[in-house]
Amino acid sequence: MRLVISTKVLGLWCLSMLMAGLAVSANAAPNGALLYQNNCASCHGHDGKGGVGVPLSLPSFLHSVPNTYLMKTIRYGRPGRVMPPFKHLSDAQINSIVKHLRQFAPGKPPESLSRIVNGDIKHGKKLFGQYCASCHGANGEGGLGTGVTFSRPRDLPIIAPSISNSGFLLAATDSMIKSTLMNGRQGTPMQSFLKQGLKEKDIDDLVSYVRSFEKLNQQKAASLEAKESPVMIYDSPSDFKTTIENLKGAAVAENFRIIREQDLEEGLVKAGSERGREVVIYFCNFQTLNEVLGVDPRVGLFLPCRVTVVERQGKVQVMAINPRYLSAMYNNDELDKFCDRMHSIYTNIIEEATL
Repeated sequence: MRLVISTKVLGLWCLSMLMAGLAVSANAAPNGALLYQNNCASCHGHDGKGGVGVPLSLPSFLHSVPNTYLMKTIRYGRPGRVMPPFKHLSDAQINSIVKHLRQFAPGKPPESLSRIVNGDIKHGKKLFGQYCASCHGANGEGGLGTGVTFSRPRDLPIIAPSISNSGFLLAATDSMIKSTLMNGRQGTPMQSFLKQGLKEKDIDDLVSYVRSFEKLNQQKAASLEAKESPVMIYDSPSDFKTTIENLKGAAVAENFRIIREQDLEEGLVKAGSERGREVVIYFCNFQTLNEVLGVDPRVGLFLPCRVTVVERQGKVQVMAINPRYLSAMYNNDELDKFCDRMHSIYTNIIEEATL
């Protein structure tokens, strides 16, 4: 007996099977292992043992942090550090990544407790200077080389993270910080503070002091915003071409080498149609560049130096990004002094060119 199926029936059957497959695919849980490889492995290692980013597979780490800490860390990142916020990932995708991380060190994670710890901040600050600052920095900024690149010097096998970072403070509860201080973290230089002789009341004081960094961060950001503009802008008394030549001469006088001169619209509009009254001057002192890159490669935002000369309605202005304003974005206290230094260099060159 021969079964005959019409083309129409066969087409409807194929369509229904395709739709069913799409429904199953849409409802399927995200692949945490694949999401980890695509979003996390380049920094934290395919096996979670770390690299540019901190190691994530340490049992003492995974057994001491709740899922909410990992989820918030992925969602909000670490502002000013290499760890970005993964705002494009859905909650389901982040949950899948966290489940994958748990496979590195199976075990029941601690509960996420939001209990607020009340301690003596003033005493906690004193204890922080005695017990924490040598690793985490005087202001909680983290150890030398924290989370930037392999090429930076590392004082410890595992660098102490920045505990004053707004992303860390957003993700970590008081209870989690307290637990870490009380129990330490095996496989890292972080030892139990109870075993070092501190009492639980002392640890409460330390937790309260660490939490106080949140207010200090807000004050610092507000102060910087009030004091510094994102862009340095100077009016020039000279004409457009003279201002450009003055700028080049001032840069050379500061021991910088002119790299190139480029129309601001180059590559953005059809060649030959640039307005021609907006020019970027690139210049660099390579010794300074090498020195600062050794601290933080993100200084590429203002190094090599780029200063723009524009003329609008007969008015000539010179402008550059403000390195001092960027220092808060980097969240790297070690880099602050270089941002101040570069701000002075920019100021000297631009003021000399516009006098």
